[in-house]
Amino acid sequence: MPDLLSLARRVLEQATADEEVEVYVSHGRETSVRVFEGAIEQLETAESAGVGVRVISAGRQGFSYVGALDEPAAKEALIEARDNARFATVDEHAGLASPDGVEPPVLDLWREELVSFPTDDRVALALELERRVRSGDSRIRQVVSSDYVDGFGETAIATSRGIEVTDRQTGCYLFVHAVAGDGDDTQTGFGYSVGRAPGELDLEAAAADAVDRATRLLGARKARSAKLTAVLDRRVTATLLGILSGTLSGEEVVKGRSLFAGRIGEQVGVGELTLIDDPTNPLAYGASQHDAEGLACRCNSLIAGGELKSFLYDTYAGRLAGTTSTGSAVRGGFRTTPSVGAQALSLQPGKLDQPEIIAAVGEGFLVQSITGVHSGVNPVSGDFSVGAEGLMIRGGELAEPVREVTIASTIQRMLQHVVAVGSDVEWLPGAATGVTLAIDEIAMSGS
Repeated sequence: MPDLLSLARRVLEQATADEEVEVYVSHGRETSVRVFEGAIEQLETAESAGVGVRVISAGRQGFSYVGALDEPAAKEALIEARDNARFATVDEHAGLASPDGVEPPVLDLWREELVSFPTDDRVALALELERRVRSGDSRIRQVVSSDYVDGFGETAIATSRGIEVTDRQTGCYLFVHAVAGDGDDTQTGFGYSVGRAPGELDLEAAAADAVDRATRLLGARKARSAKLTAVLDRRVTATLLGILSGTLSGEEVVKGRSLFAGRIGEQVGVGELTLIDDPTNPLAYGASQHDAEGLACRCNSLIAGGELKSFLYDTYAGRLAGTTSTGSAVRGGFRTTPSVGAQALSLQPGKLDQPEIIAAVGEGFLVQSITGVHSGVNPVSGDFSVGAEGLMIRGGELAEPVREVTIASTIQRMLQHVVAVGSDVEWLPGAATGVTLAIDEIAMSGS
């Protein structure tokens, strides 16, 4: 395997004086195992490697890529990107990132244990997870799938503006999907565990989570319509933060597609609400030393004490808004160009865990999962209406299970009605962190 940065440098040497050039090189591998009823159902290993080249000349941007770490092919991609730029529309905001003096965090996100992990051991983990779920409760009727997945990625970026960086990281997870039944009633539940190496995975926690989530909803019925306090499970909160990440994109704000446009400095939430995007935290699975343009990652405070402080920007969005990048460029690999996005969103945790919040709420609804987010949430108006299932809260304890209800409010109102942020932080795959969140004045529509 060639040295990624050396390859990027050799391609960059072909740049001319009248153009800006960015060379992005990546190599990664993912292995997945799925078992069903004690046998391997699927075993796949996929390797990805390639070079993406951006050329900006006279305000025009061109892009091309090649799916191989082949120097002649990569140089051909530069020629194609240069040619594509000739046909692009002039954009005064187009341009590559310039070094901004921010020092990158020192993060150890690589685990050699994962790279050399034997395939037999991968299979054994998936099989053991299935076994534990099956034996976890007599009401478990089927384990639909039990999966072990791992992967690693390495990247290098070199640009004509003087950026030269490399990054690498590993990650893995266990995931299980179970079906529980009682008579004619069936319910499903999911459980998983994530880590940077197999030794960090928790088989027992993943199995117990799937069993609990499937069995505790057995007998669920529609609830009466009411206005109440909704206690969002950690994974539901992560989904909510994912929605917020789009509204806090500087590019979406400039283009008028965010409910937060023109509101910097306003009190948009309760005083206990603080939201940051911090890819410098090694516990976050979106952590990285550099963003997708090669700038140092940094902690960005978005909402502090309920006050809207800032938005996220990559270089292009920053120029569009008349400001600078916040080191928040993301990309889907060598086949794509950078765009702005959150990398590790998290709420500042409170002092109570989920059972303590449920006890404090007294009467309400624990939302275990939601559906219809893409159609039921409007990031411009803030309208929020989604399907939900979970358990009612009565007398500070979990009570009867509920399904086929809708919970509704607006994002603006929800942020102003947060009554508790949990201490039970759960680091999840993706850009958002889970934590229990209690919000009052939520409308629940049922029977």
